[in-house]
Amino acid sequence: MSDRLKISRRAFAGGAVVLGLGSSFARAQGFAGLGKQADGFATVVPGKAFSFPADLGPHPDYRIEWWYVTANLTDSTGAAYGAQWTLFREASRPGPQQQEWANQQIWMGHAAVTRADLHRFSETFARGGVGQAGVEAKPFQAWIDSWEMRGLDAMNDMTIAPLELSASGADFSYALRLDADHPLALQGEAGYSRKSERGQASYYFSQPFFKVTGHITIDDKPAEVTGQAWMDREWSSQPLAADQTGWDWLSLHLASGEKLMLFRLRQTDGNDYASGNWIRSDGGSEPVPPAEIRMTPMALTEIGARKLPTAWRIEIAARGFAIETIALNARSWMGTSFPYWEGPISFTGSHSGVGYLEMTGY
Repeated sequence: MSDRLKISRRAFAGGAVVLGLGSSFARAQGFAGLGKQADGFATVVPGKAFSFPADLGPHPDYRIEWWYVTANLTDSTGAAYGAQWTLFREASRPGPQQQEWANQQIWMGHAAVTRADLHRFSETFARGGVGQAGVEAKPFQAWIDSWEMRGLDAMNDMTIAPLELSASGADFSYALRLDADHPLALQGEAGYSRKSERGQASYYFSQPFFKVTGHITIDDKPAEVTGQAWMDREWSSQPLAADQTGWDWLSLHLASGEKLMLFRLRQTDGNDYASGNWIRSDGGSEPVPPAEIRMTPMALTEIGARKLPTAWRIEIAARGFAIETIALNARSWMGTSFPYWEGPISFTGSHSGVGYLEMTGY
């Protein structure tokens, strides 16, 4: 598949061509029409008992899911980098899984690297059933074409570590090793992540404690890098409500060793839905009540005809948390089939650290 066959974790688009989702509103909601009815697909309900390694693998009865890694890295000179690796799966229709070319699964991969002075990305697609892309739970492996995330021989199912991660585009590549000594963190309410007050939800867990070593090559110039990474696993059949137009999502590595995930789903009536989880340094995850979250855009970046809030003030008063974010590269635009913004950030204020910001639907 072409590196430039121009689609987002959460804004996953390849199947839109297959499904005919051509309207601007469908494009705002992303791949598979995330706010459309999902009759015939499995539903997300509270109280799921997660099982590992099984839940590292695919869930084809649900319409959409992703395996998503973002990394905040530095080289030996202290220069900052970001790296993104994403594999999406979407079912074009419900029902028993068909074999070979009749299989209804569509796979899409995104990879990107970011520095202060550049942002490079690549995209690739595959059809299910023919071995070109897929995920296996044990031994863990996720792949599309030559891009791969795989567990090493000593991989622990409860930490998803150690892993090797690799991808390449026309003008970049990376090969990274991810290690972790903390268990997976369940997002939302014990892994049940609400997206609205009307029943939309996903199953969602993360590994936010990865330590990274490896190298990134840009324009044939390699750099050894180290840093932190965050992996998200999420699946659903209808994760958005029909009147939600996109989201602003952050994953934050606090200098204290704590982690924070926050998102805001924008609604047409202005009553945006917020959610988050505070992850303690020991790995325990606590939901942040939506009413406590304030996400305020502070600066806009114009990219083409779009104006995007690439700097934010984030406040959780009950925790004494008040920070302002700055993008490593405010032009971290993913010009993929359904375009979105995604890139590394840093933050200062009551707490300091680094993280990632993703914005869709602008």
